[in-house]
Amino acid sequence: MVKIPGDAGRATTAGDAMVVVDAHGVVTGWSEGAQLLTGHAAAEVTGRPVSDLLDGDPHEAWRALRANGGHGVVPVRRQDGRRTELALRAYPLQGLEGAPAGYVITAVPDGRGRDLGELAFKQASVSMSVFDTEQRYLRMNDTACRIMGVQEAEVLYRYFPDTVENAEHSRSFFNHLRRVVETGRPVHYESWTRAPSGLHMHAWNIEMWPLRAPSGQLLGVSLAGYDSTEQYRARQRLALLSKSAAAIGTTLDVIHTARELAQLAVPELADFVSVDLLDSVVEGEEPTGGPVEADVELRRVAHHSRTAGVQEAAIDLGAADVYPSSSPPVRALVTGHAVLTRTGDPDVDGWLSRHGARAARPHQPDRRDFSLMAVPLVARGTTLGVAVFVRLLTAESPDPFDQDDVSLAQELASRTAVCVDNARRYAKERTTALALQRSLLPQAMAGQAAVEFASRYLPALSRAGVGGDWFDVIPLSGTRVALVVGDVVGHGIHASVTMGRLRTAVWTLADVDLPPEELLTHLDDLVGHLAADESPTGAEIGATCLYAVYDPVSGHCAVATAGHPPPAVLFPDGTVKVVEVSAGPMLGVGGLPFEATELHLPEGTVLALYTDGLFEARHLDADAGTAVLCNALTVPAGNLDEACDNVLQVLLPQHPKDDVALLLARTRTLDSDEVAVWDLPADPAEVATARQYATEQLARWGLDEVAFVTELVVSELVTNAIRYGGAPIQLRLIRDRTLICEVSDASSTSPHLRRARTFDEGGRGLLLVAQLTDRWGTRTTGTGKTIWAEQALPFE
Repeated sequence: MVKIPGDAGRATTAGDAMVVVDAHGVVTGWSEGAQLLTGHAAAEVTGRPVSDLLDGDPHEAWRALRANGGHGVVPVRRQDGRRTELALRAYPLQGLEGAPAGYVITAVPDGRGRDLGELAFKQASVSMSVFDTEQRYLRMNDTACRIMGVQEAEVLYRYFPDTVENAEHSRSFFNHLRRVVETGRPVHYESWTRAPSGLHMHAWNIEMWPLRAPSGQLLGVSLAGYDSTEQYRARQRLALLSKSAAAIGTTLDVIHTARELAQLAVPELADFVSVDLLDSVVEGEEPTGGPVEADVELRRVAHHSRTAGVQEAAIDLGAADVYPSSSPPVRALVTGHAVLTRTGDPDVDGWLSRHGARAARPHQPDRRDFSLMAVPLVARGTTLGVAVFVRLLTAESPDPFDQDDVSLAQELASRTAVCVDNARRYAKERTTALALQRSLLPQAMAGQAAVEFASRYLPALSRAGVGGDWFDVIPLSGTRVALVVGDVVGHGIHASVTMGRLRTAVWTLADVDLPPEELLTHLDDLVGHLAADESPTGAEIGATCLYAVYDPVSGHCAVATAGHPPPAVLFPDGTVKVVEVSAGPMLGVGGLPFEATELHLPEGTVLALYTDGLFEARHLDADAGTAVLCNALTVPAGNLDEACDNVLQVLLPQHPKDDVALLLARTRTLDSDEVAVWDLPADPAEVATARQYATEQLARWGLDEVAFVTELVVSELVTNAIRYGGAPIQLRLIRDRTLICEVSDASSTSPHLRRARTFDEGGRGLLLVAQLTDRWGTRTTGTGKTIWAEQALPFE
């Protein structure tokens, strides 16, 4: 009989690798574990010397085992020839009389593997615990004890909810423990809470899994908890940065952009945020900072707080405040670096005590201590202002700002600064373009009697900038008036300048008294030349224009359009229609004719001219837009200004994306007693008759004071018509704001003013007319031409 040591017996029953060697060193026993470990089957090694299995000197191996009390690392040759080193333990065997009978050698020396597992559980850096199925503690490792602030013995066999005070955290934890027991499945979740033994908030990654017996019976729940605070906060910062890309800079408005920063950072980063900018930035100018040692005046443009009413704010929105040079905002502004501080800092306390409203804030209950970051808003190397982030340090939120928070605030401030600077630059450019455009638009309309009118011009509020829309009311000869509306393609200063050039050209061509279709032809040529000068392709300039001429004597109106929407007409009886004009091409296309549409407008008719921005603001097509416009024109209004407002209210949103020009003109007609017309034969003897007609008419009008000058003008103009023009000849006098004398003949040749030489018999007539009257000119007609002259009335 051989006595087997207890440890060796336990190794055998545990299924560990084991070899039995007799007193002569011959293998007499070989376990299945040994076969798995070395690859040798029992039949291969039984009866062989154990030294055959060693790789090296067997005596050296034996000495190593004996020197360490039977423990040692021995090199062994596996069945496949590979060398491996095994940690072995040799247990001596004794015969019945105590004589040495050999050894039992096992690869699990003295149960140390199980001891190491226990140590690993106790010393693990993660929190580990074991609960039974009734949520009572069975085990806790050292980390769990430290986090809970208790010893393991204090909580063993106790019901979990009885061991914690944080009801919110315990409820979630307890529910997850129960879920594992109820479902038999592992659970993973993350929580953000304060540890029972600590003051600061932490994020915990918790893994729970069922603990089962070899039979499959559920014995309890094991868990491991990992403190993932850094990773959690990093994710939160990354999420906030990602959110800022879409939340900051949604508009090109300086103040709105600053407000977006404040609203984004509360409450994710701070409890209170304020944004102060230099006045020059708010006004759209280049920012200017003060000297390093001087106090700096900043203007509050935005602030936001957790509390309703922003009670922490000592400065009202829009108000300016002088910050001392030692205050955190000015230090950040001057150095260009963030300043991290808190109450207790002499500079902070001195700054607060200097401002009564601020000094009162920290003494409110539970708000005596706070952490503060002052971060400069720097864009393109220029400091625009400063953002201040404040975190109140209370029992519920004791963590002050750290360097990670500073880095996040700097990134948010940097993005905000770029957006603020872009908005400032846009505002400056838009203000310049708008000022230029308004200077090019009509400032005051010249007096005329043909129409009563009202107008509106609304610049675009989009990022594209102001456009090139314009309108005009141009007095023409014979009390006629030209109504003009146009639209240059594009936005910005270039469009405004082009609009000014076209408007000047229209005035010049209108002064020549060209018919609408001819005027647009000349304007089309001009746009083509301008485009050719700016680009070989001629594609940079495009414009539309509508030109209408109304005659209050006849009620006749001629309209021509160059790619522009047709006008709408509201007749005195309340009916509305869109004028069916002959559509012409856009200006600059060239090669295609323009045609005028003739219509008769009764007195009191309202003519509505507009640009396409009136419809595009509501995304309406031409038909739908004109239908809405016609309905808006029928809304009762006390005057044309109210009618303009009605149209804009119906058709325009609060922030139109394109410029809008609207011109409403109500027609007038001259009474028959204000116009006198005579047809004259082409006979020089009729000159005297014409003078007599004029003198008698002036007497009826009570204008005897101007009779002498008028006789001379009539005599010269009729004489020229008879001598150089030919029949039919017509004399017309119009009494309006001025006295207008017109003589028409059949010749299309226009006379020219020249200075007669000493011995010339003619050439002095027009010079005399020009000197006696205020204005004179000629215009072509369907049958020839008309020469006209105006003179002021005595009462004007």
